[in-house]
Amino acid sequence: MARDRIIDPGALSARLVLEQPAETPDGQGGVTQGFSALATLWARIEPVSARAEETAGALPVTVTHRIWLRRRSDLAGGMRLRKGGRLFALHGFRDPDETGRYTLCDCEEIKP
Repeated sequence: MARDRIIDPGALSARLVLEQPAETPDGQGGVTQGFSALATLWARIEPVSARAEETAGALPVTVTHRIWLRRRSDLAGGMRLRKGGRLFALHGFRDPDETGRYTLCDCEEIKP
């Protein structure tokens, strides 16, 4: 993104829940892997690509997105974003214009 492009804060119109990995004891000495809500935030979702690859006779589609957030310093690998029933796995994130105002996340939509 060019430094001279101004991001309109009003474009952050999607309400998302940031989720982090969480382990819950299963009562038998092990744990169950899941997710817990960390924060609710406003974001902008931009579809990037959709790719279909034939696998074992099925044709799963991989959909990627760019998701804009206000700057966050607590993002880490393994986190995801939720919008209702839609889930977005965070694959990478960065400060797009190095001003410390926003975080741009590269995400893949995953099927629950």
